Amino acid sequence: MTKRAILVLEDGSVYEGYCFGAETSAYGEVVFNTSMVGYQEMLTDPSYAGQIVVSTYPLIGNYGINEQDFESKKIQVRGFVVREECYQPNHYLSTKTLHEFLAESGIPGIYGVDTRAITRKLRSAGVMMGMITSDKTPQQVLEELGKVPSYGSIDYVKQVATDAPYQWEPELTETGAAPTHHIVVLDCGLKYSILRTLRRMGCAVTAVPCIMSANKILNLKPDGILLSPGPGNPELLDYIVDTVKKLIGKKPIMGICLGNQLVARAFGAKTFKLKFGHRGANHPVRDLATGKVYITAQNHGYAVDPDSLKDGLEVTHINLNDGTVEGMRHRELPVFCIQYHSEASPGPWDSTYLFKEFVEMVRGGK
Repeated sequence: MTKRAILVLEDGSVYEGYCFGAETSAYGEVVFNTSMVGYQEMLTDPSYAGQIVVSTYPLIGNYGINEQDFESKKIQVRGFVVREECYQPNHYLSTKTLHEFLAESGIPGIYGVDTRAITRKLRSAGVMMGMITSDKTPQQVLEELGKVPSYGSIDYVKQVATDAPYQWEPELTETGAAPTHHIVVLDCGLKYSILRTLRRMGCAVTAVPCIMSANKILNLKPDGILLSPGPGNPELLDYIVDTVKKLIGKKPIMGICLGNQLVARAFGAKTFKLKFGHRGANHPVRDLATGKVYITAQNHGYAVDPDSLKDGLEVTHINLNDGTVEGMRHRELPVFCIQYHSEASPGPWDSTYLFKEFVEMVRGGK
């Protein structure tokens, strides 16, 4: 008989279900993702550090876990919440079940809960702290949640970023030729798909720690610099913002997700926390220059305040669901950034053309 578990939110809401994965307790900010597939990429995305993820799609785990779809070295979420967990996956690449993947990583999951009700709660009340547990009462959980730090008060970037520079070499270039450009990626919680995409486009790629100084980055002789996605509150990252300020104007720069917010703050703009964030593979974004609408993959809980933009930054893309900033460009300097994920994984490939635009900008810079 499967062991019972509960998910308790800080407002006192309790959702009963059953354990899968590790039989342990974990707390974090509870958020929801609307992707229909891609649970392995979600679980290993460093931008989910410190969070319990609720999947809105009802059946999760049906194609198992494989060795190709990792976005980092390990599971990054604190916990996983699903309606139905598939314990007999069917896929020729599968090497283990979702349960086994979570259990061996010490990450608790809960299934059998009403994920629609949880999602409606988070959409109406906003994301909040919560805990998955199988051995505590709701009252005990609420007492613990009252003592833990809030999600927005912790710098998760330093927890997930690489400790030392490394080169990404597994993927071949599209032409099979030697790399023509050297891109340095400032790792704030990057996904491997970004490195794979740049490598396929003919770039040599070096990932560096988030604490590396601007001088050391420039000493690597990059042709372009990419500011990666990552978790948490951008207001806690002034040490990275100072680095970005020193890099602007020295080399072409592209920012993705958290990188978008870092560029904004480097130019003096402000960021704010969204009520329930954008997480999924179906978010419509409009390019203001062309009027085209792209369906995008997203994973962020903070956004740039458009009224605070200055010093040459202008909005290039907006979210059609809530009108928030989804992209910016500098009028004179070789700097552009997007709030969504052009590398997808999971999600549509509508926006991979932006990597090509970045490579063209780098080529022009050389």
